[in-house]
Amino acid sequence: MVNRMIYLDHAATTPVDPRVVEAMLPYFSQHYGNPSSLYRWGQEGRRAIDQARSRIAKILNCSHSEIIFTSGGTESDNLAIRGVAFARHHQGNHIITSRIEHHAVERTCQQREREFGSQVTYLPVDRYGRIDPADVERAITPQTTLISIMYANNEMGTIQPIAEIGEIARHHSVAFHTDAVQAAGYLDLDVEVLKVDLLSLSGHKFYGPKGVGVLYLRRGLKLLPTQTGGSHEDNRRAGTENVPGIVGLALALELAQQDRQEKARRLITLRDRLIQGILERVSKAQLTGHPTQRMPNSASFAIDGASGESLLMALDLAGICASSGSACTSGSLEPSYVLKACGLPDRLAVGALRLTLGHENTEEEIEYTLETLPAIVERLRAVAPAYA
Repeated sequence: MVNRMIYLDHAATTPVDPRVVEAMLPYFSQHYGNPSSLYRWGQEGRRAIDQARSRIAKILNCSHSEIIFTSGGTESDNLAIRGVAFARHHQGNHIITSRIEHHAVERTCQQREREFGSQVTYLPVDRYGRIDPADVERAITPQTTLISIMYANNEMGTIQPIAEIGEIARHHSVAFHTDAVQAAGYLDLDVEVLKVDLLSLSGHKFYGPKGVGVLYLRRGLKLLPTQTGGSHEDNRRAGTENVPGIVGLALALELAQQDRQEKARRLITLRDRLIQGILERVSKAQLTGHPTQRMPNSASFAIDGASGESLLMALDLAGICASSGSACTSGSLEPSYVLKACGLPDRLAVGALRLTLGHENTEEEIEYTLETLPAIVERLRAVAPAYA
């Protein structure tokens, strides 16, 4: 199996579904008109965008006018936080988030603190990475304008009680944003069930193209554009629309939501086999994240005596693509801030290993991984003086 790569990093990105590629192709070379143009070719692009917007709105159970197309999850997160903070600055300057958010949220909040004088509360999590909704309610003040809590954690796969937090936010009339980038392929995205006012998506996390995303914005919630220029996206996000990407994202989201529960059951079987096998075969390996309230495709560990980066290089040589956490922090030698927030000491947090499954993974690949990983860990431990 070393002759072909085993891809276990679907939380970082996914291959584009061939059906999505096929749907996108005409908008690169045939229907390439600028969708803001009035002539026929331009209006073909406009119709494609309008259709995609309506298809996505159906999945999110919202109005098509509440969908904003962006360049990806990072921009959607940035626009949600900055846009609401700027629009509501006269009401207050307090933001509530957590200690385990993606950098697209965390660093945007830090910039609000540093450059604009915002007060930000970073809520703690328990050892599984779960937020207590009661902590959210206790943190709310008369100055609170926004709460931003991710739907599912990108490193551990832990799923948050979003609907409970949303109920609290509504009770206090505070805008509530969730980064649903990791959740889109496998969890319910009904914004009424989730009780969110803003929700971020990114196409490449669910077998769609890179470079395109969505921000759901509840009707009536004021948002100040952070990218100015033309009147695109109903004056909420300037820039010529990425028509092929938007078409591809809409189809990819539809395909991801079709038979979602059946796909999840299959991946849970593979995931649990992977978790059980690693905990049985690798001594001092610790499961990170919630044991049950986690993404169907996500298995994450802290492995004592083996650094994450060394693990990844050794696994790559063995034909296995994996991650030590968020793809956005790959290459960092610092302990995972997410695992530290869960109470893990640095010596364990540097041994983070994330294995995330996808549609094409097989039982054979899981067994090969379970046969390969223990020997790699023992080899790395043998040359680690601190561990010895």
